Amino acid sequence: MLQIHHPFHGAILNHRHGRQTADRLTIEVWGTAPLGAAVTVNGIPARRNGEHFLAAVPLMRFENDIRAVAAGFQGSAEHTVKVVWDKYSCKRFRFSIDDNIFFLRNLAQEKPKSLFDNLYLRQLKKLYDEFGVKFTLNLFYRTPEDDFNLSQMPADWLPQFADNSDWLRMTWHAKAEFPDRPYQYAGAAQIEADCELIRREICRFAGEAAWCPPTIVHWGELQPSALPALRRCGVTALSGYFQLQDLRYAVSYGLDEARCAYLNCHDALMDFDSGIVFTRNDIVFNNTPLEQVEPTLRPLLDDADNGEYMDLLTHEQYFWPFYQAYVPDHAERIAAGLRLLTDHGYTAIWQHEGFLGVERLPES
Repeated sequence: MLQIHHPFHGAILNHRHGRQTADRLTIEVWGTAPLGAAVTVNGIPARRNGEHFLAAVPLMRFENDIRAVAAGFQGSAEHTVKVVWDKYSCKRFRFSIDDNIFFLRNLAQEKPKSLFDNLYLRQLKKLYDEFGVKFTLNLFYRTPEDDFNLSQMPADWLPQFADNSDWLRMTWHAKAEFPDRPYQYAGAAQIEADCELIRREICRFAGEAAWCPPTIVHWGELQPSALPALRRCGVTALSGYFQLQDLRYAVSYGLDEARCAYLNCHDALMDFDSGIVFTRNDIVFNNTPLEQVEPTLRPLLDDADNGEYMDLLTHEQYFWPFYQAYVPDHAERIAAGLRLLTDHGYTAIWQHEGFLGVERLPES
C-alpha cells in the first residue's frame, strides 16, 4: 500500500524542517510503497529501500500538495497530503489566560482610579513591563456565584483599556465556568450567540481595540461541525492540550485520534476544511511548580517540531488569595518562563494576527 508517512497531512513546516532559501523550503518526504514499484513525489523520482521511499521535495507556496505516485506490475496508486510552509517563521510566544471574570467584578466593586490598582492587573502589568508579554484574557460572562456579569461592568476605565490594548486584550471563553464542557454538543447558533454577547460587552466597557478573536474554547470540547461558526467569530487559531487522559485526548476540539497524537508532540496543525490552525499548549503555569517551569520549557527550545512557536497558558483564579486553590508564587512561575524565552530570543505575538502571529507577504 502506498502511503506518505512524513510529512503529516496539515503539518506546518518552517526553516527548522529542511533547507530554506528565498523561494523554497526543500524537505524530505518519506513513506512506504509496494516492493518493485517506481515511486515519484511531485514528479521527482524517489529513492527506494525495501518498502520505504524517500525524496527531496521543494515547497514553494504557503499551501503545498505533496503527491506520491507508485507504478508497478500490480498497477498504480497515489497518495496526496497537503502541508503549510511557514516561510516567515521566527521564534515567538503567545500568552493566554483562561477563566477571567474575578478581576472585572473587583473593578466594579472597588472602583479604583487606575486599572493597575487591581491586584491581578497590577501583576500582569509588571510582567509586561519586564518581558513585553501580550496577554489575551479569555472571559466568562458571569461569575460562578452569579453575583456579577459583564453587563454590570462600568465603562469608567474604557480609555485605560484602550491605551493598554497593545498588550492587553480580551475575548470570549464561555458564558460561565459551569457546567463543564459547555460546548461539547453545542450548535453553531449557541456558540455564535455567546461569543457575540461577550464581544459586545467588551467593546462597550473597554473599546473595540481591547477585543480580539477567541483563542481557546472553555474545556476545548466541541463538534467539528461547529468550527465554521468559530471562523465566523474571527477564529484563525485554537489552542488545546491534546494530551491522552483516561483513554481520550483532553481539550482536543473533537479532532480524530491521529491528529490529536500528532499535536501531542508538535507545535501546530492546519485544518484545511475550516482554515483553523490548532496549536498545543506548552505549559500551564498554575499546574507547574516554580522549580519545574524551566525543565518543562527548556527541552522544547531546540526541538524542530516544538521550539518555534511557544503557547503559554494559565488561569486567572489562581492569582486571587480568596480562591481555594490560590497559588502564591503564580506570577513568579510566569516570570521564570518568560525570562527563559526572552533570553533565548523569543518575542511576544498575538495568535490571531498574520499566520500564528507573523505577517505573511502575498505570494507571487
